[in-house]
This record gives sequence, structure tokens and C-alpha cells, in this order.
Amino acid sequence: MKIIKNCIQCKTCGEVIESKFRHDFVSCSCGRCSVDGGMEYLRRAAETMDEFVEMSQFEEN
Repeated sequence: MKIIKNCIQCKTCGEVIESKFRHDFVSCSCGRCSVDGGMEYLRRAAETMDEFVEMSQFEEN
């Protein structure tokens, strides 16, 4: 599968954050979660996986 959009929504502040390119580490405004990897890989940083809603989009190769 190919990554088309690499993004999540923080459940605390509601902000949607997106990593647009490799090593583009982006945190939400409250700092509870982060996203990284752009279209190369999916990386999430949060205390638990329940801190955010996965919103990434994929395409079949």
C-alpha cells in the first residue's frame, strides 16, 4: 500500500496534524501527540494509542 496522506487528529485539542515529507515531525498544539514520516512511513508519538484518531489515507499499488 502507498501512503497518500499521513495525518492524525488529537483527541485532547482536536487539531489535525499532517507529516508531508520524510522526517517532518509535527506535534499538535497541546503537545499530546505527534506524527512523522510523510509518504515514506507512519510514525506516531503519544503516551497511548488512544490519544489520537488515525486519519491517514492509503492507495493500493
